[in-house]
Amino acid sequence: MRYSARVSPSSDADWSTRHSVLAMARRTAALANALTEERPDPGRVADVLRAYGESGAVHLTARDVTEMREAAMRLREVFAAEDADEAAVALNRLLGARTGPLRLTSHGGGTPWHPHLDRDDDAPWGEWFLASSCLALTVLVWDRQLPPGRTCASAACRNVFITQGPGPERRYCSRRCATRERVAAHRRARAGSAGVASDR
Repeated sequence: MRYSARVSPSSDADWSTRHSVLAMARRTAALANALTEERPDPGRVADVLRAYGESGAVHLTARDVTEMREAAMRLREVFAAEDADEAAVALNRLLGARTGPLRLTSHGGGTPWHPHLDRDDDAPWGEWFLASSCLALTVLVWDRQLPPGRTCASAACRNVFITQGPGPERRYCSRRCATRERVAAHRRARAGSAGVASDR
């Protein structure tokens, strides 16, 4: 069962903040990045799940991780979308073929009511990951009329990230990637100007 810790009315606001649409979309990106390798580390995937609110012990089998990785690869098409139309087409394809009907669940009273697109509260991890990610990314496209995220512009990086939030639109997944690309561009420019000077 997902998010099974019983909550009291006073903790509903905290739960809602931790499980907002934007937080769930960021979880999607973090899991997609943790699942990039051909054989992802189940411990790293479990750490991401716990970081985004999964309570208790997280036991992932090799099959769970394989199915989650397959879901992550499908979700990358949404992150690669150039505009809202492309993102919507990719999401509609996934919603039509890979998710169940929209339903509300409280996980037996353990959480506030919230929507799910997987078939039940004990759906396999891969199904849950794809369905919950599609739901979060769909709401972001609907709300902003923009693609929900992108793939890092650094040629050395395959990470995806959520672009929606405060500040200017980002091209890189992290400051590290942005700095690396800036340094590389500066070196190329210096090498080019040195070559032009030596030709004179």
